Amino acid sequence: MTSTRADMRYRSIEIDGLNIFYRAAGPRDAPVILLLHGFPSSSRMYETLMPLLATDYRLIAPDYPGFGHSSAPSPDAFEYTFDHLADVTLRFTDALGLQRYTLMMQDYGGPVGFRVALSRPERIEALIVQNAVAHEAGLGPLWETRKAFWKDRATHEAALRANLLSFEATRLRHVGRSPNPDRYDPDTWTDEFAFLSRPGQIDIQTELFYDYRTNVASYPLWQRYLREHQPPTLVLWGQYDPSFEVAGAHAYRGDVPGAQVHLLEGGHFVMDEAADQVADLMRQFLATHLAR
Repeated sequence: MTSTRADMRYRSIEIDGLNIFYRAAGPRDAPVILLLHGFPSSSRMYETLMPLLATDYRLIAPDYPGFGHSSAPSPDAFEYTFDHLADVTLRFTDALGLQRYTLMMQDYGGPVGFRVALSRPERIEALIVQNAVAHEAGLGPLWETRKAFWKDRATHEAALRANLLSFEATRLRHVGRSPNPDRYDPDTWTDEFAFLSRPGQIDIQTELFYDYRTNVASYPLWQRYLREHQPPTLVLWGQYDPSFEVAGAHAYRGDVPGAQVHLLEGGHFVMDEAADQVADLMRQFLATHLAR
């Protein structure tokens, strides 16, 4: 039986003086799935998925600092790096008493999640990867301009800022190259753009985009974690993603030969088009790999 939105809970908890918002659903004694969101979204991206799994799993989806409904201090007051976001996420899991969990990682959720996994490998029961890159093969042509920004921030920052938070760029992150644009709810990117338009967001997101270079540098470390620990891994990849190539999905099998890889009809945020299919694949995978 599928649960409904009535099972959803919207809560906040204080972590190191920050108000961290999170969505929760499912029984407290059920296996935990920690859902880590991407840019420029928030835990809201999991709103359609969580009720589909909440009869059998405890689902928890936080907003990082600077995103969604969590605190968004200025970069002068908070260091916006992926190391720091991961540290807050670890403290969040400690505060909620999460001892074992499956990590679901999308986009920015990959850099945050892999840092969490490296810090607490004993807590990771399985990985679910949704368009989150851990191999250079996954970086498409759009990343050339971003790499130029990393090499010479002063020269390229103005152009990056002009594109980073534009309404059209926010829309394209969802629709991508999908042949079915009429299946996408425009409220999704309109709401995200409203968050991105808040005072101070351009500074926050520019800092994180610049720090993203540390993620690419960390790919070999993440790959070594995968090879050494062989976590049960499910890769769900929206094949119409304009940023992340499908080669990035297949690359996981080079580290975890038993990884399940599925290319889905959808874009960067594949649940925009395929939430039911994602839920079915997750349920099948977790039923096989989690000890009950």
